[in-house]
Amino acid sequence: MTSEYDFLKKFLKSRSGLVLSDEKQYLVESRLMPVARRHSFKGLSELILAIGKPGSMSLQSDVVEAMTTNESFFFRDKTPFENFRNVMLPHLLDARKTRRSARIWCAAASTGQEPYSLSMYLKEARAKIGNFRFEILGTDLSSEVLEKARTGIYSQFEVQRGLPIQMLLKYFSQQGELWQVAPEIRAMVQWRKLNLLENFSHLGEFDVVFCRNVLIYFDQPTKIDVLNRIYRQLPDDGFLVLGAAETVVGLTDGFEPYPGLRGVYRKKQAVSRTATPTKKLGRTLGSPIQALAGGSRF
Repeated sequence: MTSEYDFLKKFLKSRSGLVLSDEKQYLVESRLMPVARRHSFKGLSELILAIGKPGSMSLQSDVVEAMTTNESFFFRDKTPFENFRNVMLPHLLDARKTRRSARIWCAAASTGQEPYSLSMYLKEARAKIGNFRFEILGTDLSSEVLEKARTGIYSQFEVQRGLPIQMLLKYFSQQGELWQVAPEIRAMVQWRKLNLLENFSHLGEFDVVFCRNVLIYFDQPTKIDVLNRIYRQLPDDGFLVLGAAETVVGLTDGFEPYPGLRGVYRKKQAVSRTATPTKKLGRTLGSPIQALAGGSRF
């Protein structure tokens, strides 16, 4: 399956930025065999051959979604949400007190637990927030996971992972063996299908960008490109939140760690608002990488 696996790696890289190592062949089988059965293929070889043929856009989308969908759970890692509540939120309430609004982007929202976790934190802080308005945008490449996120319906297993029992009882309603996020929490989040490899400047400026557990699946040029474009979406005092295993070190000179907050970055104040930081790898990477589609957590 070596040549087929090489073709699949190139296909996924061009469509989603996902870089598969040779050690991940086991993951390919576990994620793509259900797709193969759904499309009536006898095995992975037939499936991989088919995605290279004209007229296979639907199949290609299914393959990309299966390989890039990442599990998520409420208040994952806890620390980023505590940092938001204790540092970022007070800063925004003070720095944006004139316009009384702020925007948050969850750049790889998967099935929606991250944006909804932020929404619940904001609801808990409503006495402090008052009429200050927060807009939360959740994006992902997968139509399937975005549909689940929109409905806000989760299994008993999913709500037991990271969600405090008091928040479950307060912000969810039970529907048989499932739980649904309350309408007031769902209404706080907008959803959009988006490829992080493509131009996202049309989304406008965000005060906080959560881009957690995404960059670890990209190669270095793709990481640099995505970070440089996120840089342009942030104001000078905006916040970038990465995953615990991710860093900007060696990738861009535009961000610096926020003192004392693991995984939180801000723009270096010496960098001009109009400039785009770059990291040279034999060529300047400031423009979006051209890709066909995709852009989610793996």
